[in-house]
Amino acid sequence: MQLRTWSNNGRMACLACAALLLPMVLTACSEQADEGEAVRESRSIGAAEDGAVPAIPVMGPEVRILAFGNSLFAGYGLDAEESYPSRLEAALRARGVNARVANAGVSGDTSAAGLQRLRFVLDAQEEKPDLFILELGGNDLLRQISPRETRQNLAAILDELKSRGIPAMIFGMRAPPNYGPEYQAQFDELYADLAREYGARLVPFWVEPVFAHPSLLQADRIHPTAQGIEELVASTVEDVAAAVPEKTRAAAQ
Repeated sequence: MQLRTWSNNGRMACLACAALLLPMVLTACSEQADEGEAVRESRSIGAAEDGAVPAIPVMGPEVRILAFGNSLFAGYGLDAEESYPSRLEAALRARGVNARVANAGVSGDTSAAGLQRLRFVLDAQEEKPDLFILELGGNDLLRQISPRETRQNLAAILDELKSRGIPAMIFGMRAPPNYGPEYQAQFDELYADLAREYGARLVPFWVEPVFAHPSLLQADRIHPTAQGIEELVASTVEDVAAAVPEKTRAAAQ
């Protein structure tokens, strides 16, 4: 049994994190001499040096994870199997976790758009997810939507999950300095506040491993390359594994 997966809708250029990533990427241009080495030293997911996947048995009941976000989850500019949810699944299974990760990323989604489609997505699942990964806010930044509105939308999503008994994990973002200190502070703190309020595990700035390395970004300097996705998975897989409910993890072991 697999969870239903959202397709990578549309190939129009989503500026999902432009306001966040582009100013920071420009500051990293002086580091380009080191980029080749950074790529060579990047971590592969669950693979030995000869490219073979280690023979770690996948154990226990299936762990159903729903990855809900924007183009960074949808896999903009990549093949479906190169998307973050797909590579996260591979990384978890390489660690022996019987994980199935459904890709519910839609390019261009704001927090409001995510809230609008949330119930439909949840109702479409054949079984209730064991974990829900919430990754929204980048497009709110691009449109300079009030952090208060973003917070309200994300809180409404978390309320719906709570009412259904679905544990949540939050992938946070950060506002760029050029938005002003007040906006930046309000936006940056909303993820930590929501994580505390709802008891959700938080990755504060989940794209941090790639934003300062242009070689890990596509030509738009916004969306990660396939190698960039591998870096993001490597930096978050342990957090995701730890966020799986204790009862589910115990059964898987």
